[in-house]
Amino acid sequence: MAGLIKRGTTWHLRMRVPKRYLAVAGRNEIHRSLETDSERRARELLPDVKAKLLAELDQMTVIKERPEEADAYRAAQKIAQARGFAYRPLSDLLEAPLEDVLERVEASSADPATETAKALLGAVEEPALRLSGLVEEVERIAAHDNRYKSENQMRLWRNPRKRAAANLQAALGGKDVLVSEIDHAAALKHKAWWQKKIAAENLSMESANKDFANMAGMLRRYYESIAQPDPPYPYHRVSLKDRHKAESRKLEIPVDWITEKWFAPGAFDGTNDEARDILLISVETGCRQSEICDLPPEAIMLDHPIPHLRLKFEEGENRREIKNTSSVREVPLVGVALAAAKRHPGGFPRYRGKSTYSATMNQYMRNNGLLPSPDHTIGGVRHTWETRILAETKRMDLSGEMMGHSVRQIRNRPVYGDATPLAKRHALSKKVMLPVPGHLE
Repeated sequence: MAGLIKRGTTWHLRMRVPKRYLAVAGRNEIHRSLETDSERRARELLPDVKAKLLAELDQMTVIKERPEEADAYRAAQKIAQARGFAYRPLSDLLEAPLEDVLERVEASSADPATETAKALLGAVEEPALRLSGLVEEVERIAAHDNRYKSENQMRLWRNPRKRAAANLQAALGGKDVLVSEIDHAAALKHKAWWQKKIAAENLSMESANKDFANMAGMLRRYYESIAQPDPPYPYHRVSLKDRHKAESRKLEIPVDWITEKWFAPGAFDGTNDEARDILLISVETGCRQSEICDLPPEAIMLDHPIPHLRLKFEEGENRREIKNTSSVREVPLVGVALAAAKRHPGGFPRYRGKSTYSATMNQYMRNNGLLPSPDHTIGGVRHTWETRILAETKRMDLSGEMMGHSVRQIRNRPVYGDATPLAKRHALSKKVMLPVPGHLE
């Protein structure tokens, strides 16, 4: 219970220490100056100061009970910051100016809690996190950023990072090194390991570069989480390049091919209705396959005056993360896409939350002669739609907005005003809509 007490002309918080904190507080009662002579202002400040004080006691508890964990290091940083200091390890303070050290000693002597002294005098060691634990630690750090990811999306997030860490460990001779020991020399060993593997197995450099990017990203997030001063960047400029390789891009599916092959009666008799209709929705919307597969029932707006898909970050049972904030949009349904959505008002449970659709459907299409060449994939239909809508709008920003691209990046300047209304998007989609065959209505 916290209350107010006046000492001289200044109001103070007076709080009896809860039992769970007695071991770290070092006293039964805490007083803290509110630095005001106004009782009204003191009462306004009281709840916030009390909350910060309880948070500080939580941090002291972490330091006392789990001193070896990363949470203890972060707690020490927060305690030091609350006292107006940056956390500095003892080794740094031994070389610091005497007046700086004395200032910290004076601040710590005013608080009987041992953990406060540890925080101010740099006695909490940087966590000894090893490479084998890095992915788990970064996953914990990134929990808020990943809060919309489905179970499958988390698997797709986690696996390449686990693979990158395992490959680095292999490159280091199997040693499970401390994260703090991963320096530029270690990154170069990782690079050399990949160069040897690529030469022996004729692999793509893209896999290696993904490894390097994932390791760099995990290290950056980890060092940010512990507020490491001047953090190292061991993977800076570590990459592999093939100057002979042409830039790759997904090939479009020609419109004539879609209308003559895909819209032909019986073209999809060998696959299931959900697989067929996911593809048909992509034909007239330009949506990414995952955006369609993972649609929750409430995102398929068939009763709206303008039938459409509502693409956004989802929570709850059908939690899902879409690619980025630019991908949040309303997508009008026309032609074969509208007909397909009407056949599946509850979405596509066979593929929702999974990553099997693309491989399954591409194999079916290839086996049945429904792709123009071995280099084509069903993903090319998204780019076909982009070409169709761009031919109508003559504007990269408008077509890009409908595709879920960043208008800011397209225009290379800040974006002002409202998004393109659904009615206008619908009108544009109607203009480029392909005729609907009777058997697909």
